[in-house]
Amino acid sequence: MKDTRDDRPVIAVTMGDPAGIGPEIAAKAFANQNVYGTCKPVLIGNSYIMEKAFDIASVKLRLNRISDMTQAGYEFGIMDVFEMNAKGMNQILYGEISAEAGDMAFRAVKLAIELAMKGKVDAIVTGPIQKESINMAGHHFSGHTEILAHLTKTLKYAMLLIDGNIRVIHVTTHVSLRQACDLVKKERVLDVIRLMNSELQKMGIASPRIGVAGLNPHAGDGGLFGSEEIEEIIPAIEEAVKSGIRAEGPIPADTLFALARGGRFDGCVAMYHDQGHIPFKLLGFDWDQEEKTMKSVKGVNVTVGLPVIRTSVDHGTAFEIAGKGIASPDALLHAIAYAVKMVKNKLSEYKEQKQQNDSSNSR
Repeated sequence: MKDTRDDRPVIAVTMGDPAGIGPEIAAKAFANQNVYGTCKPVLIGNSYIMEKAFDIASVKLRLNRISDMTQAGYEFGIMDVFEMNAKGMNQILYGEISAEAGDMAFRAVKLAIELAMKGKVDAIVTGPIQKESINMAGHHFSGHTEILAHLTKTLKYAMLLIDGNIRVIHVTTHVSLRQACDLVKKERVLDVIRLMNSELQKMGIASPRIGVAGLNPHAGDGGLFGSEEIEEIIPAIEEAVKSGIRAEGPIPADTLFALARGGRFDGCVAMYHDQGHIPFKLLGFDWDQEEKTMKSVKGVNVTVGLPVIRTSVDHGTAFEIAGKGIASPDALLHAIAYAVKMVKNKLSEYKEQKQQNDSSNSR
């Protein structure tokens, strides 16, 4: 029976790279009835690829191909697929890099952004992409974050990883380690601290405690192992504190995340990609030693600072298991749930602001 409720947010889920596990985990997520209880999901991708994914995932779903959001039915058991027509989909092989796969993945993200910017969907949840395939297709970006920022013309943005009470935001992301060190500047560090503070407040934490990592071992040890802490990071923290933000640091990275897990901080600021990702994935990725496979993958990737809501899985295309039917949809389910939460928080903020404005105008 078609659900006609209109209070659930519309969530656009991109298929991800068709040669990876994105289509499979999307099929498994759409086969979860709980998803339809919280939102109205629509898949942005290709019906040929998704029908193959249904078989691989062993799910009983039917397709409703659409070319306009008004055609979506949001009925459990029927996946609404906003059709992305493309040549060569029948030639894509699981686990292989190709321009065809990269172009499809990129165009799905682009369309999702366009729909969100026009207000036709309330949030975007992205499946994993393969950066080499996207660049092979002529779309020269280093990752989702950079694509989203470029297409929405956003200048101040950051990658935020969330798993329970562990929240990690990044000063730099998809650049070489050598370049990342050069990009750790006071203004960027300050911007990211402010973005984290704002996002945590949106989560309902009125006065967040933010731990800021050092760049160098032992956070520089007073300049013995580098000057970035003294010249860039400390001045940024001091300015943040003067503005009322409860930021602390720089704290050696090998200590910061243990403290955050213990509850001392509501959020952590990492200076570069792996500094933040390694401890996060160590906690969220559950490896089954007996089966020699990843039993569960948790964690949500949020791009903060954008004019649209975007969450994502915090794992890659997993080419090594693509097409085998063993990929876990847990991270995608978490990403969808968090997108729904962010939409509700945004709506609550809007209502609160409207009430304040109405109250001021009536005086």
